[in-house]
Amino acid sequence: MKKRKAMNVTAKQKRAGWIFLAPASLLIFVMSFWPMIQALLMAMKTGSSANMQWASPLTYNFTRMFKDQLFLRSVSNTFLYLLIQVPIMLIFAMLLAQLLNNKDLKFKGLFRTCVFLPCATSLVSYALIFKSLFATQGLINSVLVKIGILQENFNFLGTASTAKIVIILALLWRWTGYNMVFFLAGLQNIEYSVYEAAKIDGANGWKTFWTITVPLLKPTIVMTVIMSINGTLQLFDESVNLTKGGPANSTITMSHYIYNSSFGEGTHNFGYAAAMSFFVFILVAVLAAINMKVGDTRD
Repeated sequence: MKKRKAMNVTAKQKRAGWIFLAPASLLIFVMSFWPMIQALLMAMKTGSSANMQWASPLTYNFTRMFKDQLFLRSVSNTFLYLLIQVPIMLIFAMLLAQLLNNKDLKFKGLFRTCVFLPCATSLVSYALIFKSLFATQGLINSVLVKIGILQENFNFLGTASTAKIVIILALLWRWTGYNMVFFLAGLQNIEYSVYEAAKIDGANGWKTFWTITVPLLKPTIVMTVIMSINGTLQLFDESVNLTKGGPANSTITMSHYIYNSSFGEGTHNFGYAAAMSFFVFILVAVLAAINMKVGDTRD
């Protein structure tokens, strides 16, 4: 009798759990998974938004991507930003967190706030600030001409190589402090006694950093790498507001090109844009899975 009563209680608890989960699960399906299914179906269609028809073959938009030179350029640009900006940003963020985690440092709160403040700036605002700084008549040109590095004003945003550098600098300025907060939280979870024991054993600061801090921060490093890769592969605001993808589409990103294909003047090619979006989705998922596999310390 008692066993049957216990089973009834367990069944009621399970039923109650599903009842509480059902509204949230339904909302997630309607707001997230259903649009993804619709986007996948749209990726198999061609034509304008008002007159879309099934493509022949259904994979037409997916194969078209790899023949589209502008899309391939946007992929290479995005990976260039990813390979240069993400490692530099995470190294700076980790070093800043290490410096600002010093228990003897005065005004720690002030310094942490100053480093984190760029994250509070809106994406459009900070892109416009960098655009004005690196304009032909902007502050950077004025300073470089005055100190003699440049003979005359240089068009940073009108030259392909320097425009990419400006985008990378803007990303570093805005997102380094954001990642520093995660590393700072990870460092504060490391017992200080571990460092004291290393100091007694004769380990210097650099050896302590590589043999204690970095291994113990591995979960945080994996998380920040995944988030940074995800964000960079979807890079949009900087390309649109800083350079408008120019000069001659030399700085355009994948998300910017997808936006142009969807809402650009005279295009509205939603089927092709949906196919490119799924390509970005697969890239993010694969790279995140690789990072999680590398960062998994379980046996």
